[in-house]
Amino acid sequence: MQTSFPPADASAPGPADQPDQATVDLLGLLAYGELTAFERMATDARMSPTLGDKMALATMAAAEFAHFQAICDELDRLGVRREDAMAPFIGPLTDFHNSTAPADWLESLVKAYVGDNIAADFYREIAARLPGPSRDIVLRVLADTGHAAFAVERVRAAIEVNPTVAGRLALWARRLVGEALTQAQRVGVDRDALTGLLVGVGDLDALAAIFNRIMSAHSRRMSALGLSA
Repeated sequence: MQTSFPPADASAPGPADQPDQATVDLLGLLAYGELTAFERMATDARMSPTLGDKMALATMAAAEFAHFQAICDELDRLGVRREDAMAPFIGPLTDFHNSTAPADWLESLVKAYVGDNIAADFYREIAARLPGPSRDIVLRVLADTGHAAFAVERVRAAIEVNPTVAGRLALWARRLVGEALTQAQRVGVDRDALTGLLVGVGDLDALAAIFNRIMSAHSRRMSALGLSA
């Protein structure tokens, strides 16, 4: 179920169309995030307990790479060097993934479903404040590749067979959220332009509403997995 995207406009933007730093930062962050998601899913496929699971994860990994390429096409359209856009985020994302390496197949599924999706919710909130073409690409790239239903089905089935794994996975999910929020704070400190998009929301009530939406979506995902938030 690989996502396809129309080719980006290869024409270079004029002076008035030069992207602002927040747009470049979000595209660079997402590009590196999608590249690492592709690598992780390809690696997770090797831990798959069945051939069917391996094939499903390989398909989803291919979709993540298509997302990566779509963002790179947008950076090309904006006249931004891909490597330069991604470079500031290599350290934070590498640290996050090194500190949250899954111990087994089930933890890898929860990481992709819980950790990646809470980050995606945050990116969607930021993307809503980007210029139209880049905003549309970001929102399309953040669409589910099928991993949500796959993870929910496999985790719930494992809990049904062995209910004791639920407690371990719930603790793992809470750790992922804590690490993801720490990573987001680090990126925010280092990249003022991204933080500025949220500061520009206007007031503390609006910022609280954003946080509440993100945490409500997280709670729904935990419930879908059969885990306590």
